[in-house]
Amino acid sequence: MTKNKIFTAGDNNPKSRSDCFVSLELKKNGGITVNLKSKVESLYGESILNLCRKELEFFGIKNAHLEITDTGALDFTIAARIEAAVKQAINTDKDFLPEILPENKYSTEKERFRFSRLYLPGNTPKMMLNAGVHKPHGIILDLEDSVAPDKKQEARFLVRNALRSVNFYGAERMVRINQLPAGLEDIEFVAPHYVNLLLIPKCESAKQIHDTDAEMKRIRKKYGFDYPVYYMPIIESASGIENAFEIARASENVVAMAIGLEDFTADLGVKRTKEGTESLYARMRLVNACKAAGIQPIDSVFSDVGDEEGLRQTVKESKMLGFEGIGCIHPRQIAPVHESFAPDKDEIAKAEKIIEAFNKAKAEGRGVISIGTKMIDPPVVKRAEKILALSANYPV
Repeated sequence: MTKNKIFTAGDNNPKSRSDCFVSLELKKNGGITVNLKSKVESLYGESILNLCRKELEFFGIKNAHLEITDTGALDFTIAARIEAAVKQAINTDKDFLPEILPENKYSTEKERFRFSRLYLPGNTPKMMLNAGVHKPHGIILDLEDSVAPDKKQEARFLVRNALRSVNFYGAERMVRINQLPAGLEDIEFVAPHYVNLLLIPKCESAKQIHDTDAEMKRIRKKYGFDYPVYYMPIIESASGIENAFEIARASENVVAMAIGLEDFTADLGVKRTKEGTESLYARMRLVNACKAAGIQPIDSVFSDVGDEEGLRQTVKESKMLGFEGIGCIHPRQIAPVHESFAPDKDEIAKAEKIIEAFNKAKAEGRGVISIGTKMIDPPVVKRAEKILALSANYPV
């Protein structure tokens, strides 16, 4: 007798937390049966079973056996794991979407501080749940390097559901897609669900940005949303560095550009050092390209989680070079990064002069704002306001 094929998704490690493992077997008859093993079965068992039946019914599955081993997963994770298994089993265009949190419907701003961005593996829900509590300026739900190749499709459903269901407490919601062209497929999973910014890894040419724009245009037309979705290309090769300026200017949606030093130094065939001599040219060229294009330059991650003093020194050097943010791989890095990137006395004094000139011009009914002979544009005033607001949280 031929056995039915079994479709699986999720984490099968019993030591994992806030996740589940599902296996789905389609049958010719017998209705729906669900076998649940859960650490929280006594409290939420009936609720989990109802979700399972509701989702299978949504996809039109009438005869199947579903096995779930649960280690405390929230509904959005369970739903994502089931959907990943279902879409291996049947061909369907339907999406089982959790209700979106009202606070996740906000749009980001082109001009905002991006001192910190916290990387979160896109297939590990436990790391997503409290990420916003640590107050990073941005969280990155990563579909690229942190996700195993055979888990990338599962991760798409999980990241999509997290964008709708997890409260990140005002952090800019970023997704690092896969390297293009594969990353173009990721965009449809996240763009219609209030993602704020796409990180485009291993970017080497303006064409990759143009391709992203074209895909975004198609998706906007299909789903009918109008909120902005910005881009942060990540430059990780010698070719990318040489093309940095054209990449920075490739689209009005590019608001920042980052450098990835692990892949960059590997491309050069050299070892990444703490001093960073081997990457100084690349970092300075990227900063210059960003400043010329009017976008934010963002530095690479600092990989030694236990070295806070080294992190502070690196951020100090980054700021001196002109960088306006850095990547974080652990929540404990966020506070030192914010404190080190926070405005110094000179920046605060300059911002105060700008706001004083703005208020004076406004009181006198003048549309032109100037300090001495230098004209002040509205974006400069807005940034000065943000600097003063930020200085209140990080007093000098």
